[in-house]
Amino acid sequence: MKVAITGATGFVGSRLVERLHSEGEQILVLTRNLEKAKRIFPNSAYPNLEIVAYQPKQSGAWQKSIDGCDGVVNLAGAGIADERWSATRKQEIMDSRKVTTEKLVEAIAQANSKPSVLVSGSAVGYYGTSETATFDETSNSGNDFLAEVCREWETAAQPVKDIGVRLVILRIGIVLGMGGTVSKMLTPFQLFAGGPIGSGRQWFSWVHIDDLVGLILHSLRHPEIAGIFNATAPNPIRMGEFCQDLGAALNRPSWIPVPNFAIELLLGDGAVVVLEGQKVLPRQTQASGFEYQYPNVKPALKNILAS
Repeated sequence: MKVAITGATGFVGSRLVERLHSEGEQILVLTRNLEKAKRIFPNSAYPNLEIVAYQPKQSGAWQKSIDGCDGVVNLAGAGIADERWSATRKQEIMDSRKVTTEKLVEAIAQANSKPSVLVSGSAVGYYGTSETATFDETSNSGNDFLAEVCREWETAAQPVKDIGVRLVILRIGIVLGMGGTVSKMLTPFQLFAGGPIGSGRQWFSWVHIDDLVGLILHSLRHPEIAGIFNATAPNPIRMGEFCQDLGAALNRPSWIPVPNFAIELLLGDGAVVVLEGQKVLPRQTQASGFEYQYPNVKPALKNILAS
C-alpha cells in the first residue's frame, strides 16, 4: 500500500509511520514543517517515505500528492490540553480538525486515482462527560465544546462516502505510551509526590499506542470495515485506580492528589480533559474482529515503562 498521513510527526503518527515502514509499505507524509519531518524521518532510514509540505487549511498543489495513494490517515489537530483555551485557541482547535479534514476530502475528490479508504481521527470527547453513564459507538453526542469539535470533525469527513471512498472514523481515547500522558505523569511519581488528578472518580478511557496503531492498520486493510469505532481499550478505569496502578508499576505511592484548582489554573477550560471523563466501550471495534494486545492497564503500563 501507499498511505498518506497527516499528523505524521506527532506522538501517534510517528509510531504509525515506523510500523508501516517496518512492514514495507510506502508512506506519504503531509507536514507543515518540512525540516522537522526530515529530521524525524531521514531518507537514509526511511527510503520508502516521501515528504510533502502542505498548508492544512488551504487548497494547493499539495493536494495532487493524494493521487495514487491507496489509503489516507488523518491524525492532524492542535493539542487539546497543551495550553489554556482562549477564544483564539478554541478556534485553532476547531479549525485544525474541521478545515484540515475538509481540505483533505477536497484533495481525495480531485484525485484521478482515488484512495480506497480514509481513516479519520475523532475523540471520545464526542460523548461529553459523565461519572455514571456508559458510552459506545451508538451513543448520542454531548453538548460541550469538545463534543462540538468532534461532531464538526466527523461531519467534515463524511463527503468522501459520496465519491465511493470507504470511511472509518476512530474516536480515540487517552493514548498511553512513552511520550504521551504517562510521560507527563512520571516525574511527580518518581519524586514520591504522585497521586490522582482531581476527585479520582472520573473515568479514564485509554488505549495503548500499539493497539491504536494496530487498529489504524486494521481499518486500512479490511475493506469490510466502515463507520464509527471507539479506539479505546475494552476495560476503562477510574483515574484514582489508574494512578494507583501507575504508582505500583513505578514502585511509588499514589497518595498526593492534584487538586482541581491547580489543573484549572494551568489549563483553564481545557482542564475538563483530565478532571472529567467518560466510560467508553469499544463494542463495534471488538465486533469488527480487532484483537487488543493490551486490554488491561497493568500490562500496558508494564510494557510502556519497560521501554
